Order: sequence, then C-alpha cells, then structure tokens
Amino acid sequence: MTGLTTRRPVIRGQALVEFALVLPIALILMLGVFDIGRAIFLYNGLTNAAREGARMAIVNQDKGAVALRVQATTFAGPVSNLADLDDLVDYRRSNADGTLGAACAPLAVGCIAVVTPTSEWAAITPIIGNLMGPITFQARSELPIELVCPSAVFPTCPKQP
Repeated sequence: MTGLTTRRPVIRGQALVEFALVLPIALILMLGVFDIGRAIFLYNGLTNAAREGARMAIVNQDKGAVALRVQATTFAGPVSNLADLDDLVDYRRSNADGTLGAACAPLAVGCIAVVTPTSEWAAITPIIGNLMGPITFQARSELPIELVCPSAVFPTCPKQP
C-alpha cells in the first residue's frame, strides 16, 4: 500500500460555472427587493401628501391651495390627479353610522374633507417590470372641516401652516 496514491479529480472552472448560473437569479432578487422598497417609499410619500392636503382642506377650502400643498409634500413621485381638483379634493356629509354621504353644499363646520391623491409606480427590474406593468397607488385622508374659509366671518383666510 505504500506505492498507491489517490489522485483527486481535476475540477477546473466548476465555481465559475456555478457563479454564472446563480448570478442572474441573485441580481433579479436584489433588484426585486429594491423595487419593493421603492413602492413602499412611494406609498408612504403619497399617504403623507394626503394627510397634509387634508390638514389644509379643513381650514381652507380652496381646492387649488390644497392641490399645491399635496404636490409640495409628495416626496416620492408625481401625483397623477392634480389636474382634476374634484377627483383630488371632495367635501362630504357624514352619515349617522360614520360613513360618507352626499356632497356637502354649502360647506359648513363638520363636513368631511376627503383628499385622495393617486400616483403611478413601475418596477425598474427588467423581467418584473415587463410582467407587472405600472401599478396605481392611491392614498386617502378624511378630516372634519374646522373653519369655513373664505366666509362672511373670514373674508381672507388666516395664514396657513
């Protein structure tokens, strides 16, 4: 047994082939996680803009001012329904069971200001982006009106935050 040696098989390039097979899958997974993070960031920005717009809408019922506030506070992407102010800002009456009822006209303290911004998100990952297409995110915020402005009491609105 002294003259017998066992030779190990020559495995050249095996690691390179395994790396070449695993790398595309790993990259797609990493980009997918990145895309999910982008989507969450966009949705958080949209909900923040809805809250800020609703805060403006409860003390100043100028829909143009509310749209400017929504646009200024959206930090993750453009709001797609800024041009249609009736779609972005709505004033409703509150029903006895807590649901929203008919349109509130004339505006009065206690009516509900509803701000609903929407935004489009598309994945940047090549395969996932082609399969899913753009996704529409929508946030909604509802708050009761605290001050009707402009009105006979307040012909010019007080300074807004």
